[in-house]
Amino acid sequence: MQDAFLELDRIIYKQINLEATTTLIFIGGIHGNEPAGILGLHRVIETIRNHDLTLQGNFYVLAGNLNAIQKNIRYENTDLNRLWTHENIQKITTKTTFNSQEEKELAELYQCINNILNTHSGTFIFIDLHTTSSKTIPFVTISDSLKNRKFVSNFQLPIILGIEEYLDGPLLTYINEFGHIALGFEAGQHEDSEAIKNCESFIWQVLITAKAVSKNAVAQLNLSLNGFQKLDTNANFYEISYRYQLDKEENFTMKPGFVNFDTIQKSEVLAISNEKAVKASVSGKIFMPLYQKKGDDGFFIITKISMFWLKLSSSIRKLRLHHILRMLPGVRQDKLNSNALFVNPKIAAFLTTKIFHLFGYRKKVLKANQWYFIKRD
Repeated sequence: MQDAFLELDRIIYKQINLEATTTLIFIGGIHGNEPAGILGLHRVIETIRNHDLTLQGNFYVLAGNLNAIQKNIRYENTDLNRLWTHENIQKITTKTTFNSQEEKELAELYQCINNILNTHSGTFIFIDLHTTSSKTIPFVTISDSLKNRKFVSNFQLPIILGIEEYLDGPLLTYINEFGHIALGFEAGQHEDSEAIKNCESFIWQVLITAKAVSKNAVAQLNLSLNGFQKLDTNANFYEISYRYQLDKEENFTMKPGFVNFDTIQKSEVLAISNEKAVKASVSGKIFMPLYQKKGDDGFFIITKISMFWLKLSSSIRKLRLHHILRMLPGVRQDKLNSNALFVNPKIAAFLTTKIFHLFGYRKKVLKANQWYFIKRD
């Protein structure tokens, strides 16, 4: 399998139509030990070439961490999918020599994406293909913008909102800050052959949804697009309720047998850390339990979001009522970013994170003893 990756270029494939108003950018292998994305993309590319298929839009296929893909490792020095902050990008892209292999990968991938954005106009859709270390049904992760919600509503898959609040520097979080549609697709377990089929199926579904190809044209190719749709999945929205983050020297072992979306109860033992039991802080569903050596996230716990909340938040955002928040005590706008708010947690103690979520603010970090929220729409 790895022999297929030895000659990879950063741009694996592209089909350009300068008159098109939609540009799709698929990225595989930002984690090098997740080959299903690259292999699924290769299958789609092969079909396009064999049938001389012209897409109604611009279509780019990019390799993420080339070095890690070729070595079948998650990353060489540091996680490439945790480096995409404005501060890191500014430092790394102005360097002539790099401190790590991943800095070099970021600089090249950043330049590649930047060139695509400068070449085209209109709607940009970014799809980042992944797999997980534990068994899982396929699912989608998004930053909670209305554009993202609308696009993913076309897929009968579980949708996870707001994971960017718990992770620093994912590529898609950075992309979302510029208003583009961006979603991550988790296809299954790393080494599961079904994950490749799920990626292939999802890629075609995205191309159909973006109107880059018609359903009839795909049907004539005799492709099986059912894939994950045959699974017992629903288009339910979930949010992260808890994240267990590993310390650098922590001896952490996930309890065996957990599968993504398994129901768990509060106080249930989920893992062992430094010979002590790690118990669930809340009831919900287990999400992305860690069954590989590299990674900082032991597990997440997710809970379902009600349709009432989704509709209410959508109405509030469409009416642009977020300006109300700036009028409340303890809340002030960031002078350098009109889409960001500083919140004094002592003064605005009555404002929970869920209130900010309703208005479209998903990112929360502590800056100088204040909370910092960034608007996603």
